[in-house]
Amino acid sequence: MVAETFRLSSFKRMQIGITGVTGLIGKKLAALAVDRGHRVIGFSRSPHLSLPSCAATRLFSLEEPVDLSGLDAVIHLAGEPVIGLWTRSKRCRIVASRRDTTRHLVAAMSQLGKKPAVFLCASGTGFYGHRGPERLLETAGPGHGFLAEVAQVWEGEAEAASEFGIRTCQLRTGLVVAGDGGGFLLQRRVFSLGLGGKIGNGQQYLPWIHLADVAALYLHCLETETLSGPVNAVAPEESTNLVFTQTLARVLGRPAFFSVPGWGLQLALGDLASIVLDSQRAVPGRALASGFKFTYPTLAEAFQAAR
Repeated sequence: MVAETFRLSSFKRMQIGITGVTGLIGKKLAALAVDRGHRVIGFSRSPHLSLPSCAATRLFSLEEPVDLSGLDAVIHLAGEPVIGLWTRSKRCRIVASRRDTTRHLVAAMSQLGKKPAVFLCASGTGFYGHRGPERLLETAGPGHGFLAEVAQVWEGEAEAASEFGIRTCQLRTGLVVAGDGGGFLLQRRVFSLGLGGKIGNGQQYLPWIHLADVAALYLHCLETETLSGPVNAVAPEESTNLVFTQTLARVLGRPAFFSVPGWGLQLALGDLASIVLDSQRAVPGRALASGFKFTYPTLAEAFQAAR
């Protein structure tokens, strides 16, 4: 406890604005930021609401100017969920919700006399597309496919903040392992019923990270002045879909006999199937190099914590 108190005392207490603060990552991040001594301002389409862990709530709407005054940092997590059939209108919402809101925030920051020092923007490992067994550090180029295109647009809009002297990071996040929400919760329920199994041939790499670690990594990026640009928000233990399946089944003490053929998913879901069939062997190069310590570096530890 003494060592932790000493470490935290070296950081500047910040006033942090967070969009998407009611989401899975947002709630955890806001609570952790407050625990670390920061003050959180939540942004919402309903500014009259009192949001958990937020000292105040401000309006966030594309139709109105966004008030970023007095903020030391801005963290942008808001965006249309990618889960759901990718109809033409769904695709448009996924792209527009990221492109337009990020552009809106950067424009607002550019007009401030005293600008935030840091802008952290969510992104995804979908940036890399389908890359098979290739190990993907942050220096790897973009891939192909819808999610890769979305991530490139999103990161490009965020990077524009650096033109105004604002340190900018884009956190390319993998599957978030959490016990109380997100896509993993559904997976855990399926496996708990003994209905789990590998997807496709199971050899595709699945980047993942525990919820506590992704929230802590956001704060690490916030507080580490040497970090900028893309950061892979993934755990250090690399895992294929098959290993992920076998480990989850073992932790839950349930069988995992079922197998979902890739062609069946593609037939049923179309391009959406790429979320679970694409292989992205992303590794947390910049997180580790900058001294970040994962609380749950292995699948077994993450699954035990999320049971």
